[in-house]
Amino acid sequence: MTLPLRKVQTGDVLRLTCAASVQFMRPILVRVIRPLDWPTYDGWLWIDAYELGARGDAVARRTLFVMTAGLVWQDPPTQPGRKTARRPVVRNPIGVA
Repeated sequence: MTLPLRKVQTGDVLRLTCAASVQFMRPILVRVIRPLDWPTYDGWLWIDAYELGARGDAVARRTLFVMTAGLVWQDPPTQPGRKTARRPVVRNPIGVA
């Protein structure tokens, strides 16, 4: 039995390729919602995850059956920050009638 170097945890970002399962001929990034405690074959794992788009936002929720030896941990994709102009808030007194 080959165990992954790390245990899959909630919040992990994984790159899934055909090494994890033949369904990933086109690699995808996912953020793990939770590993599922469902019966599997030795070296395989069920996970609930969000598939991530190019900007790192969730585009689909998926339940996936993956080979633990084929999992690749990634740093979460970063979204480019927006520069906003900050202006002081003008507060006027409120009249009570």
